[in-house]
Amino acid sequence: MEEKEKEAPERNKIKTNLHPNNKNREQYDLQELVKEVPELKNYIKPNKYGEDSIQFSDPAAVKLLNKALLSNYYGIKNWDFPDTNLCPPIPGRADYIHYMADLLGKKENITCLDVGVGANCIYPVLGISEYNWDFIASDINADSIDSAKEIIKSNPTLKGKVKFRLQKDKNNIFKTVIKPKDKIDVTICNPPFHSSKKEAMRGSMRKVRNLTGKRSKKVKLNFAGMANELICEGGEKQFISNMIAESVKYAKKCLWFTTLVSKEENLKDIYKQLEEVKATEVKTVNMGTTNKISRIVVWSFLDEKEQEEWKKD
Repeated sequence: MEEKEKEAPERNKIKTNLHPNNKNREQYDLQELVKEVPELKNYIKPNKYGEDSIQFSDPAAVKLLNKALLSNYYGIKNWDFPDTNLCPPIPGRADYIHYMADLLGKKENITCLDVGVGANCIYPVLGISEYNWDFIASDINADSIDSAKEIIKSNPTLKGKVKFRLQKDKNNIFKTVIKPKDKIDVTICNPPFHSSKKEAMRGSMRKVRNLTGKRSKKVKLNFAGMANELICEGGEKQFISNMIAESVKYAKKCLWFTTLVSKEENLKDIYKQLEEVKATEVKTVNMGTTNKISRIVVWSFLDEKEQEEWKKD
């Protein structure tokens, strides 16, 4: 008896879990993307249903896909950084920017502080491309700052929109980065979420297993990432706790403090700490990308009247 070929499941042409303003809600046109970055063609293979698909478990494929997306949808023609650094998924990063635009209510004359800009500079690239925001971009790694500066410098539409600030003390987040004259509408952050290299490798093996259905004892991190981008003492929970504690000192310098929270189990302690530091308003924005649920926790120390006055300036 002949075995039937597997039929591809019906797929939505629109990724409804992405923000309505996200440019990547429709299925990728791989041929169009290959025109932008011809090298991407080498990483397109038929999946188990015989459909052309990107090899998402390969970091090189992910990086080339992202280059093509930025070129095709955002007009960013020069986006490069060392392969050892974190390579972000574009749709999810764009969603963070869109949800923050919703939070702010206004789209113009915004100053955004990106905590941990990374070598890929992705949040400034997207925030400037979509809303023409101004950015302050901080990082604890000087090489990452240099790489991010090069991306801004090599794309005419991004020039003059970002101030880079090296955080020399890894125990601080806002100290020395936020200057006395700064007025920041929103901070954004994708915190390191692993507490050790071992935990990071376990997470990557799980990700590759989900993408390929195969178990492997040796994996490449499929979004790459240097240690300081993925790992910190105490992991995501401790990093966010430090951020909340330090945000109190800059309560009147910033309208909204925000951070991604990957691990749902960390929310209870985050809410408790925000209550202890007397944040006047706390919100949680749920975000769903193609294969993962995440959320943004948002807090402010300004009361309703102060928030209204802020928006008028």
